[in-house]
Amino acid sequence: MKNVSSNAYDEVSPSTESLSQIHPDLRVAFLLMNKFTLAPVSGLVEALRFAADKSFRSIQIYCKWDWMTFNNEPVVASCGLSVNPTKVFNLEDLKQNYDYVVLAGGLLTETRQPALGLLDALNALHLANIPIIALCSGCFVLGNAGLLDHRKCAIHFTTRDEFAERFPKVTTIIDQSYVEDQGIITCPGGTAIDLAAHLIRQHCGDIRARKILDYLLIHAEKPKAKAQIILENPSTYENPMLAKAIAYMRENLCAHITLKQVAVHVRTNTRQLHRVFLANTHETPSNYWRKIRLEHSRKLLANTNYYISNIAVECGFSDASHFILWFKKQYGETPFSYRKRRHEVERLN
Repeated sequence: MKNVSSNAYDEVSPSTESLSQIHPDLRVAFLLMNKFTLAPVSGLVEALRFAADKSFRSIQIYCKWDWMTFNNEPVVASCGLSVNPTKVFNLEDLKQNYDYVVLAGGLLTETRQPALGLLDALNALHLANIPIIALCSGCFVLGNAGLLDHRKCAIHFTTRDEFAERFPKVTTIIDQSYVEDQGIITCPGGTAIDLAAHLIRQHCGDIRARKILDYLLIHAEKPKAKAQIILENPSTYENPMLAKAIAYMRENLCAHITLKQVAVHVRTNTRQLHRVFLANTHETPSNYWRKIRLEHSRKLLANTNYYISNIAVECGFSDASHFILWFKKQYGETPFSYRKRRHEVERLN
C-alpha cells in the first residue's frame, strides 16, 4: 500500500466508480464574456477548488464547476489569457444541473451592449429561480436585461456614474464586497473570496468555508454588517412586510405555528401574505418556509450527529416520515442517504 501524505497534492484519487456516486453540494456554471476580469473569477473558482475535497487534490467532490461561453467559442480575459469552454451552453442544462450561474464581465466594451439572446437567457434563468451572480461589469448585462430594476447592486466605484445614468431604477452600492437581492448577486470585482466563503458556508458547511479561508491566508472575514447583504438576511427584500415575515419564520423553525399566525405577526391576512411572497420571491409562503427548514436540516445533517428524528423536530416537521418525504422531494435523496454519502466522501479523502 502506498504511503500518502495528509497534505500532499499527489495523493491517490478516488476511483471513477466512487466519484460517479457523489452528488456535489454546490454546482456552479461560469459563463465567461470576452475580456472578462480574471481576478474575481480566479478567486471564486480557487475557493471552490479548495472546498471541493478534504485535502488538496482539486477533485470535484463537494463542489462542481464548468466553463461556458454564450456562443460556445473561446474567450480572452482582459489580461490576455485565452480560455476554452469545457461545456456547451444549454439553457435547460443550466436550469436543471446548477445552483448558480456566474456571469463574468470585464471590459465595458463587451458588456454595454450584450447580445439579445444572452439577455433572454438570463431572464429565463431568473424566472426558473436559478440565482445569477454578476462579477465585475456583468452587472451592466443584468441591467440591460432589466433584472436589476428596483434592486440593490454592488458596483465598482470607477463605473458607478455611468451605471447610475444608464440604469436609474437600480440602487447602486460601492462599499460592499457583494450584494444579494432576490436571487441576483452582484460583486464589483476584487478577489470575490468573501462571496465564495458565503456560498461555500451555505451549501457545504462551516468546515469547508474555514478551510478555504485558512488556505488562501484569509484569517478574518470583513464584518457582515458592512461587507455584504446575505441570503439569510430578511432585509434583502425591499418589502417590509415580507422581511418581517421571513425573519419570524427563521426565528420559529422548530415551532408548529401556522401561516395565519405569521400573517397576524406582520399585521396582515393570509391572502395578502400569499400575494406579497409571490410578488417578491416567486414562491408561496408555505413553500418558502419549507425550503428554509430543509436548508437548515441539510446543514444539521452535514455538520452534526443528531438523530434524523431529532433533526425533523428541530426543523419544524411533524414527524420523521414527513421530513424524509419533503427532503427527498427537494434534494432527490433521503436524509439518511445524504448523511451516508457525506461520510463516504470523507473516507474517500
